[in-house]
Amino acid sequence: MAVARDYWTQDAAALCGALRAALYGLASEEAARRLRESGPNRVAPDGSTRALALFGRQLASPLVLILVFGAVVSALLGDWLDASIILAIVAGSTLLGFAQEYRGSRAVAALRARLALATRAWRDGALADVPVAAVVPGDVVELAAGNLVPADGVIVSARDFLVNEAPLTGESFPVEKSPAPCVAGTPLARRTNCVWLGTSVRSGTACVLVVATGRATAYGAIAAGLREREEEGEFARGLRRFGYLLLRTMLVIVVFVLVVNQALHRPVLESLLFAVALAVGLSPELLPAIVSVTLSKGARAMAERGVIVKRLEAIENLGGIDVLCTDKTGTLTTGAMALEAAVDPDGVASARVLRLAFLNAALETGIDNPLDAALVGAGERASLSAAGIDKIDEIPYDFIRRRLTIVIAEDGGATHRTITKGAVREVLQVCDRVARRDGAVPLDDADRARLADYAARRGADGLRVLALASRSGPPQAAYGHGDERGLAFEGFLQFVDPVKPSARGAIADLAARGIRTRIVTGDSRHVAAHVARAVGLDPHAMLTGEEIAAMRDEALWRRAEAADLFGEVDPQQKGRIVAALRKAGHAVGYLGDGINDAPPLALADVGISVQGAVDVARESADVVLVRADLDVLRDGVEGGRRAFANTLKYIAITTSANFGNMVSMAIAAPFLPFLPLAAKQILLNNLLSDVPSIAIASDNVDPAQLARAERWDVGQVRRFMVAFGLVSTLFDLATFALLLGVFRAGEPLFRTALFVVSLATELAVVLVLRTPGPSWRSAPGRWLAWTTLATLVAAVAIPYATPLADLFGFVPLPPALLAAAVAIVAAYVAATELAKRWFHRGAGG
Repeated sequence: MAVARDYWTQDAAALCGALRAALYGLASEEAARRLRESGPNRVAPDGSTRALALFGRQLASPLVLILVFGAVVSALLGDWLDASIILAIVAGSTLLGFAQEYRGSRAVAALRARLALATRAWRDGALADVPVAAVVPGDVVELAAGNLVPADGVIVSARDFLVNEAPLTGESFPVEKSPAPCVAGTPLARRTNCVWLGTSVRSGTACVLVVATGRATAYGAIAAGLREREEEGEFARGLRRFGYLLLRTMLVIVVFVLVVNQALHRPVLESLLFAVALAVGLSPELLPAIVSVTLSKGARAMAERGVIVKRLEAIENLGGIDVLCTDKTGTLTTGAMALEAAVDPDGVASARVLRLAFLNAALETGIDNPLDAALVGAGERASLSAAGIDKIDEIPYDFIRRRLTIVIAEDGGATHRTITKGAVREVLQVCDRVARRDGAVPLDDADRARLADYAARRGADGLRVLALASRSGPPQAAYGHGDERGLAFEGFLQFVDPVKPSARGAIADLAARGIRTRIVTGDSRHVAAHVARAVGLDPHAMLTGEEIAAMRDEALWRRAEAADLFGEVDPQQKGRIVAALRKAGHAVGYLGDGINDAPPLALADVGISVQGAVDVARESADVVLVRADLDVLRDGVEGGRRAFANTLKYIAITTSANFGNMVSMAIAAPFLPFLPLAAKQILLNNLLSDVPSIAIASDNVDPAQLARAERWDVGQVRRFMVAFGLVSTLFDLATFALLLGVFRAGEPLFRTALFVVSLATELAVVLVLRTPGPSWRSAPGRWLAWTTLATLVAAVAIPYATPLADLFGFVPLPPALLAAAVAIVAAYVAATELAKRWFHRGAGG
């Protein structure tokens, strides 16, 4: 099935021969055979190595590698028991992290599979929906406005076919495509008879013969040499800064401990393992797993509510938005468009206007839209039919002209009738006459003003108004944009799309959660104002596309802040609006489902689309709603805030508790005749304290935390870690004094008591610090409560379990010492509760 390297120099018929294909498509059996031969139509690997990559990432931590090195050195020196224990703990921690991350990645992959794209391909002589991954060389696909190009191919036929090739060539303007072969040596960006995987259709229609798929495409060749790198989002940026903070802290502790222990002439290997164990104890090594579990659990919960997340990081972004920009159709209105009336220029119902509009809608082959569906339905109810009508040509809709034209034959082909419908202003621009019952008359300025005023008044009543015009003339071989002129204005098409009863309440619910809704629409300003008024927004706080076009970006930054409504805007202006709101300091969510929504979807902090959106909008989005409903979106926002709140809980609680314990041991080490804990004991402590942390993903979240957006604040995390870590350090030092001064504890008893107290305080503080309010007023999640209790019991029981105690160097605690340990933990919990009130009061509540 090999084709020539310069296949763009050949016509489709010649390429069909090389591909052993036909212009009517492939048989299903042949397509299946080719799929097995060429593989799935994917640029990226299919994920079969993902598990190994995740496991390798767990082992790639420098701290883990240092521990493994220390264990190997211990084994070479004959200390097989300690070496085995350290390796077992490292393996347990690694496997735990791997299992959780792998489960999370599988969950997200399953969600993404629900959004897999399909394309229209000819199979077995008929058009069929074929998954994009199953497209093979030799397939013949039909493309229309809004589609993503599924593979590299050659144009068989095209009509006003414009393709956005910016993702591949950087060309900012759409490129018109045609079947005419190009000459040899034509660069990729100028091959006007080819389309490329990863580009998108801006307007028109085309039939395409697929010549290359997957990694054999032009995009695949580029991707093979580059590792795709998405722009770093706020969540990833916050994690990176947090990692730098931990790294600096760990370096200080490790260097301090090594220097002090060498000054005391302690064994180098023992000192190294102790220092590295302290660093591991400080680092939340399960953070990737916890983040993955928390966010993937949030993604699954959100999917059950109808919100499908394509990128886990988008969960945090969705929870953090404070501005929502949305179109009105389908979200604020029902989206069930119905034709209310087809009237002549005087506003009188007209069967002629209905018939012409029906033919325009029934014969167009471009973008599927509810307006045409409503016209076709109304025509069929009026017993109209397009059967027997000879369609000559079509000039597809685009967002510049805002018109769609169909040309049909009349009088047995002796004349052609041009039928144009579209936005009122844009249709009036190409009219020079107005239809009357006794014939068309010249269209003067007074008529133009009267017609525009009629459309405005009907729009103010909440009706979507389109204009219709036509012209009869001699036949032409082909028609283009220049033929949309000299038309006679036929009348108006008036559609009703009722506002959803729930829309006003949904906007109020979002406002109660700190999210301001803005309507951004290309529709008439009058219709947009009617909808805004109905849903509780200020219809006078409006900017129109005409006003935005006259503004510099700096002026738009200020004006956009005060606007509730943006009407009659084009796709580029939508992008400018999103950029202006972000420049003003807002986290912006953009909800859209059309071709013209792709630019703002990509520019927003979180792009939101719906499952029935056009391909390019759905692929540009980070989050996809199963249905276009603000109540669903509100649930998604809450899910995002819940997931992010639980992630921050783990980070703040674990680092503060670990920081306190590690600092206290680093301080005490120079003054003790032995190390406070052995490396294996620190690692066991760290492993056991991480067990309940997995359950944080399902923990309850206080309503107050769901009522506002939380953002990454590394400075706040640092203050939290230091404040509560120092509380822990004070109690650790008190424990040291008690053990040495009162109980005269030797090395085994000291280490055992310190292990139990340290682990118990880490577990108890989870239940205290998981909520900013009084802990007794906020019930933890059931799983978190039970795993914390079970691990606490294990911490106390381990010193009494003889085989395990012997392995780790523990001894049973005397009753008096055990009671003292319980008292220390209780006092620590009370002190932490008081410190929490002080901290959150100082941080603003």
